[in-house]
Amino acid sequence: MVGYDPEAECVSKAEAAAAGSASGLVTRVLVSPLDVLKIRFQLQIEQLSSRNPTAKYHSILQAVQRIFREEGLTAFWKGHVPAQFLSIGFGAVQFMAFESLTELVHNVTSFNARDSFVHLVCGGLAACTATVAVQPVDTLRTRFAAQGEPKIYPNLRHAVVTMYQTEGPRAFYRGLTPTLVAIFPYSGLQFFFYNILQQFSKWVIPAEGKNGGNVKNLVCGSCAGVVSKTLTYPLDVVKKRLQVGGFEHARAAFGQVRTYRGLLDCMRQIMREEGPGGFFKGLSPSLLKAGFSTGLIFFWYELFCGFLCALKSLEGTRRKEG
Repeated sequence: MVGYDPEAECVSKAEAAAAGSASGLVTRVLVSPLDVLKIRFQLQIEQLSSRNPTAKYHSILQAVQRIFREEGLTAFWKGHVPAQFLSIGFGAVQFMAFESLTELVHNVTSFNARDSFVHLVCGGLAACTATVAVQPVDTLRTRFAAQGEPKIYPNLRHAVVTMYQTEGPRAFYRGLTPTLVAIFPYSGLQFFFYNILQQFSKWVIPAEGKNGGNVKNLVCGSCAGVVSKTLTYPLDVVKKRLQVGGFEHARAAFGQVRTYRGLLDCMRQIMREEGPGGFFKGLSPSLLKAGFSTGLIFFWYELFCGFLCALKSLEGTRRKEG
């Protein structure tokens, strides 16, 4: 169901966008706590170790307990409103673009739209398109998740106005370059591995019934998410560091802060001060989130598309009977 299939076409571009939005909305509610943990770990300059007395966070369990104790349960959904705008918008644009691109490949080239390589390229391009569209919301989400108590931004409107007045419109696109550099291979690999794993599952279990299809989509999506996230994780760390530039005063309660002049400067400082391991801070919650969220994204997308197809088929049957 993911990607254009001339033999089984039943979902329009608008319906693909709607299914992508719905899958993003449901998934975001479930994975928000892991996202907050990942961002906190990525932004911490100090080593993530209990042996470092200056480190605020040093393990998933310890971080969960500390955030809950200091900020309450709602802290795990900090920035949830902009995050939902991000998920809904990204899901809609990404899947609509992916369906359009795979159809274009089928119509104007000799490549098969179902090939894994086609899904790799189209998946990357679709994600880049969606990223440009929702980057301002992603920056807002990161700042909300990163701020401590007392809050610098009490609500979304205040954040938008304050950022625009004090930092200018470019503030909403901080970290765009590493985001695009990272999102193309990350999303492309997600679609690539999802396609390969789906084909592999058909080969391993050729007689699989429809009842196991949803579980298969979830497992294939989760595995694709973990592999692609591991391969592209360092650029995600750099992106998060750049997105909170100019926001250092709100980070004081979490430990050391740094100012970066750009992508290369950020990478140099991380390597010099934190070593290679600095590029993989927060990898554990990130992999949990990637496996969970990617699996759910494909699971819900396939489920919603299947529901839409069944609805259209039912309407067609009623018209014929009528």
